[in-house]
Order: sequence, then C-alpha cells, then structure tokens
Amino acid sequence: MVDIYVHYEGGLHCTAKHGPSDSTFATDAPVDNHGRGESFSPTDLVATALGTCMVTTMGIAALKENWVLDGIGVHVKKEMTKELPRKIARLPTVMSVPNAIASDLDAAARAKLENIAHNCPVRLSLHPTIEVPITFRWGS
Repeated sequence: MVDIYVHYEGGLHCTAKHGPSDSTFATDAPVDNHGRGESFSPTDLVATALGTCMVTTMGIAALKENWVLDGIGVHVKKEMTKELPRKIARLPTVMSVPNAIASDLDAAARAKLENIAHNCPVRLSLHPTIEVPITFRWGS
C-alpha cells in the first residue's frame, strides 16, 4: 500500500506528494480544458504511467536475465475523445530499442519483453475501451 496526498492549490493546479519518499510534483489542467498547461495534466499522468510501467517491468525482467536495457525510449501519445464526456480514447505507444541493445537479444528475449510490456500493471488497469496499440522498433 502506498499513500499519495493531493492538495488542490486553486486555479486548476494540484500538488501531489508520494508518502514513502516525500517526492512532490504539480499538475495543471490542459490548455484545451480551461488550464494553462504548465505541467502534466491528470490524463497526461495516465499516459506517463503507461510508458514508465512498460519499460520498468521490462527492466525488472532484464535484471533477472542479465540483459541491459539502458537507453530504451518510449513515446506515448495521448489522444482524448472529441465527444463528451472527456476521456482518453487512445494511447498509441512506440518502444524504440537502440541497435546496441536489440542486437544482444534473440527472438525469444524480444518476445518475452514485448509480452511483459503488453501486460504491465498499468496496461492491465486501463479501461478496455482505451485503445493501446504498441509498436516495438528493434534496432532503431
């Protein structure tokens, strides 16, 4: 169990604090929804959580297998619905694995890592109506 504390600052700004570490960050509403877009929006954090969860769970597997994944890039594009109610419609994701990493991984290792990414806890927690196409670029 982890405690997260959120304080509404006003003006559509919040500060969130991670209980175990006391780390904090701010959020803001996006420009297209009455905010100033000065920081991550709540739905931006969902996209961020997806990308970081995928590569973190891959990293956990890599530790067990003695694979080096340092340098992988993840690009998540958040697409909102056009109609109300506002919600995330799609989170197309591209995982770019540099050639220096990809060349050290055989087909079985790559398949294992792709499966882990597709089944990370955040991905499994998303509503099934949210499309999450994931593309792996091995040797990019």
